[in-house]
Amino acid sequence: MSPLVMKIAPWLMLVMSNVFMTYAWYGHLKGKPMALPIAILSSWLIALPEYLLAVPANRIGHHVYSTAQLKVGQEFITLLVFTLFSFFYLGEAIKWSTVAGFSLIIAGVAVVFFFK
Repeated sequence: MSPLVMKIAPWLMLVMSNVFMTYAWYGHLKGKPMALPIAILSSWLIALPEYLLAVPANRIGHHVYSTAQLKVGQEFITLLVFTLFSFFYLGEAIKWSTVAGFSLIIAGVAVVFFFK
């Protein structure tokens, strides 16, 4: 695998895995309520592709990035995907306090990622 692919592939795979996981965790909150056991089972089934993407993404990424960089990068992706999902899919407003709080977390991501 080329060095460029090893640098980019983990992040693309982590974005895709996060879409699955965010939908698994929060997708059942929209629309008609479903029984909790059905929500749990369907969430597990939706989360399976998340693991099929996240585990290889971290293995590939570990050849190029530290585990701390992979973890904080994952957190940044999680916040981005969650914000877009809650706005576009759940129709929730993005509050200034959410932006401020997420910005502080992203500042922490930058410290870990760029100040090795």
